Amino acid sequence: MMAECVEEEETSVYVTGCEAAARAVIIAKPSVVAAYPITPQTEIVEKLSLFIGEGRHDCQFIAVESEHSALSACIGAASCGARTFTATSSHGLLYMAEMLYWAAIARLPIVMANANRALASGWNIWADHIDSLSQRDAGWIQFYTSTVQEVYDTILIAFRVAENEGVMLPVMVNLDGFLLTHINQPLRLVDETLYQEEFLDEINVPHALNLDSPHTLGTLISPSDNYRVQHDRKLGMERAKDVIKEAERDFLRLFGREYHPVMEYRSDDAEVLLLGMGTLAKEAEDAVDMMRFRGIKAGLLRLRQIRPFPDDEIIDAISRSPAEKLVIIDRDYSPGSGGILSQEVKTRLYDAGIVKEIVNVIAGVGGQDVSAEDMMEMVELERGEHWWGI
Repeated sequence: MMAECVEEEETSVYVTGCEAAARAVIIAKPSVVAAYPITPQTEIVEKLSLFIGEGRHDCQFIAVESEHSALSACIGAASCGARTFTATSSHGLLYMAEMLYWAAIARLPIVMANANRALASGWNIWADHIDSLSQRDAGWIQFYTSTVQEVYDTILIAFRVAENEGVMLPVMVNLDGFLLTHINQPLRLVDETLYQEEFLDEINVPHALNLDSPHTLGTLISPSDNYRVQHDRKLGMERAKDVIKEAERDFLRLFGREYHPVMEYRSDDAEVLLLGMGTLAKEAEDAVDMMRFRGIKAGLLRLRQIRPFPDDEIIDAISRSPAEKLVIIDRDYSPGSGGILSQEVKTRLYDAGIVKEIVNVIAGVGGQDVSAEDMMEMVELERGEHWWGI
């Protein structure tokens, strides 16, 4: 007798960061996906279109004519209480700028993936954090990822954070263009049933449009009420800090992968600390290991989120380390002011009364190649701002 053939459920795959993002979205089961293609994000929406077309999830995929329209469609759906997702990159994110603010002030729990890419001119399609960091004041929670696995896991976490009734804010999950969007790495998948039943609740937007209790969104608002709305959004962002940590703890308990707002690597006894975000910070782990091999006690702090900024975690990590020198690597630049991440960190250290020798290195901008060997040389730089390679 021929044995019955039973198809085994996939538990791991080898995919790009873009496909990992799409796979996570399908598991979260949004009702509406609205998107417009842009390099290097395009594969995310291509895969989502394919998965939805194959019947993996019953979802309305809206192929719109622009990024502004993509986010506008998500805003309309989220305003009616639907779970929504979109994705973009670079100039597409800037094209959404008006609606980024709209979504945040309206307290709509939209999740978006942004493939970090430089801005023109001249035209550049490679990794750079200035696109998302230029919108850091728009009111979106912002995560930065460093591996294909982290892209997948962070999007799964993002839906829970955004939809928490104490938060109700949109979430942007950032992944470096090409360095992460197009690289293939192993990906361990979560159990979809466990995720749906134990991790992510049914979406409930308390202020969703309702025919039984009519109200409007987005009408003219007085200065005094606008001020209250802005303050309420501030409270939501503050509550997000604890909600994120709780979601990360539950994710570890259910799926075995650990995340924190600040990921530490060999930092406890470090005499010099590197600090960064995204794939540059992941590369810095190799630099730390190489320096340790040569007798230099180096360590690393990798920020996973910049909004809400993890004040307590960054101060605690730097305070516990004996390092007197902090090398902050910025894949961005604010003309006339300096590296954005460096500014954020220095402000927190000043408020906490912590004095360190701070070296700010502008590196990787526009996709510039930065190796672990380069980072080893960065720790020899003196206090102040330095442009790597110039």
